Amino acid sequence: MESLGTAVAVSRWSPLPFAHPLWRDRVRKLLLGLMLVATACTKSTTIQPAVGVQSVGPRPALDAFLNAARTQDLQAMSAAWGDKDGAIRDSKRFSRDEIERRELIMMCYFKHDRYRVLTDQPASGGERVMAVELSKGTLNRVTNFYLADAGDRWYVRAADLEPVKDLCAEKRTVKP
Repeated sequence: MESLGTAVAVSRWSPLPFAHPLWRDRVRKLLLGLMLVATACTKSTTIQPAVGVQSVGPRPALDAFLNAARTQDLQAMSAAWGDKDGAIRDSKRFSRDEIERRELIMMCYFKHDRYRVLTDQPASGGERVMAVELSKGTLNRVTNFYLADAGDRWYVRAADLEPVKDLCAEKRTVKP
């Protein structure tokens, strides 16, 4: 009799236990639950176009320029720097090397942790002048940025470097 009982027990167990209808339902529920958890735990990233490239107005141009200075992005700065004739990188006034050299100098002077636009006023020739407070660490400096309208978009034409020259100074360590 023992051999009969063993035979019955063996026949109940399939080599593939998940093939049983109850197991299939459990596996489906488990997989569905895992997919829901995985979906809930994923991040969604939205890539926004660079500010100033497709935005119009003086403020987006200033934002793009200062963001390029903060992130040390030469390409973005050359897209935001220009005059009434367009981007400086598209003009033939300076060689590419000269443009990059000037951008590196401006990046040093305008590198910041945060900034705040204090005033936005009209200027001669349809330009705008914005007084901006740049903060780097504990230093706060205010300088003027001059923005030009090229018709289809605005560019940062110039800025006063003298008020922010100490933002470019290297940190000096005091030795005892």
